[in-house]
Amino acid sequence: MTRLTRLTRLTRLTRRTSGLLSIGAATALAVGAALAVPAFASQGTASAAASTAGREAKPTVVLVHGAFADSSSWNAVIKRLTHDGYPVRTVANPLRGLPTDTAAAKDVLRSVHGPVILVGHSYGGAVITEAAAGDSEVRALVYLAALAPDTGETASGPSDIPVEHPLPPLPSEQVTTVAADGSQSVDVYLRQDRFAERFAADVDPQTAAEMAVTQRPLDAGATRTEVTAAAWHDIPSYYLTAANDRTIEPEKERWFARRIHAHAEEVDSSHAVMVSHPGAVTRLIEEAAREQD
Repeated sequence: MTRLTRLTRLTRLTRRTSGLLSIGAATALAVGAALAVPAFASQGTASAAASTAGREAKPTVVLVHGAFADSSSWNAVIKRLTHDGYPVRTVANPLRGLPTDTAAAKDVLRSVHGPVILVGHSYGGAVITEAAAGDSEVRALVYLAALAPDTGETASGPSDIPVEHPLPPLPSEQVTTVAADGSQSVDVYLRQDRFAERFAADVDPQTAAEMAVTQRPLDAGATRTEVTAAAWHDIPSYYLTAANDRTIEPEKERWFARRIHAHAEEVDSSHAVMVSHPGAVTRLIEEAAREQD
């Protein structure tokens, strides 16, 4: 019997039984729908839960910028990390000196639940060195063209690091700020007309110009403050050297990487490595996350 014939006979039977079969069919459909919806919902819920669990299993990446930058310098890296399922937080580094800057980083670390990959660029490397000390949730430190001082050293590290090709002093300008209470502070900026040359030579000119304008200054005494604890003694470390850096000598960066026994990589980049080479930065961060999982 064809499907059409069966349907026709069913329709006639339904009419002869004064609608009783229609009621039964409607009831059956309703019951079937009631049974089907929870099954479908449970499958969707399970899938969503699995997806959420996968994201939660990844450590949170906390990013700390250095001098003459701000958190927007991480934008391209953040985009890649979040695409790959990593939770990301940034630290608005005050750049006032290690006591203040480390406290700001620790505030963010305390707000994160679960494992952390802590990343520092430039002077931010000194901040993560101290901020991670004694924090069992920090599973890896990632240094990007960064300072990596030891306990008792200033944020800049030792002054006798052997460098065959030292860079000339940074073209900076100092601005004195007077607070309402009469106290004064001296901020150091990179000169805007030399910013691209020394900080972001491989960044497109428009972006480099914007970075020069939005740079956050460093307190004049910040790099002279001393490190009270160095987390790289106890936490696995990773280091990315910027081979074309004209802010910190690449030789000095390689020296730091060797001293902290870091997994070291290198990229042909200016100092602004997270802006010009976000892919290389992201790969190193994710490598650190996978290896410390």
